[in-house]
Amino acid sequence: MKRSKPDIAPGAFRLYDAYAHGDMSRRDFLDGLRTYAVGGVTVAGLAGALMPDYANAQQTEAGDPRLLEEDLLYDSPQGAGEMSGYLVRPAGDAVPRGGVLIIHENRGLNAHIRDVARRAALAGYVAFAPDALHPLGGYPGTDDEGRTLQRQRDRAEMLQDFIAAAHVLRDHPATTGRVAAVGFCYGGAVANALAVRLDWLSGSVPFYGGWPEPEAAERVRVPLQIHLAELDDRVNAGWPAWRDALEAAGAPYEVHLYEGAQHGFHNDTTARFDPDQAALAWARTLSFFERLLVD
Repeated sequence: MKRSKPDIAPGAFRLYDAYAHGDMSRRDFLDGLRTYAVGGVTVAGLAGALMPDYANAQQTEAGDPRLLEEDLLYDSPQGAGEMSGYLVRPAGDAVPRGGVLIIHENRGLNAHIRDVARRAALAGYVAFAPDALHPLGGYPGTDDEGRTLQRQRDRAEMLQDFIAAAHVLRDHPATTGRVAAVGFCYGGAVANALAVRLDWLSGSVPFYGGWPEPEAAERVRVPLQIHLAELDDRVNAGWPAWRDALEAAGAPYEVHLYEGAQHGFHNDTTARFDPDQAALAWARTLSFFERLLVD
């Protein structure tokens, strides 16, 4: 059962955004919520509404007989030893399919991203969702702990691990060799970076992620489908410079701005989730993949 979006003040969403991205301590986050805990709403209740709720926000289930699932190990090119990812594909036939690389947010491979990988597989693709926290023991079970762990990893090294994952998926016998990427928040920034680094990608779909340096646009040969939330001032502030650079370079892209949506609107485990806008964005994503990955 999906959690409906409660009536939460924009300022509370901004506090959560700062907290979720490591710009604010948990203590300061809770102290800040006191301003918005009015009309019988407690700080604890408001924080609970903003925090992820994995138990009641799964669109798919592990063990679905329509899917084949495995945790696949692969080599880390940065000396971290090995990496791991969640590989999911349709059951029942051995026909090679297009691959979709699913890139998590800034907290590791949690239940939500596993769910998204299963959604992509149910749409007919081989989905691979790496866990950047594997060298540190893997996703620890809570997003707070996951964010703490992910900050311990070097961002350049993590990017190399996701690049390696794209090659693993391209070369997997279950795929056609055509691969597209989709990422959310931190993963959106990685999806943008992959479009710069991997000219063989079939496409890349960044959801509200950070931007490369403008001069990198000259290296983009990969079609981009960019999803932005209207109320996401932090990420949107960097979009005009990247847009202008893409235009000047003649790079292929399309962009969609979702009216009234918050950063993280696709993530149905938090109060920022916007079901109508998320459904539209995912439908556009699947249509984009169909154009690029299906004969």
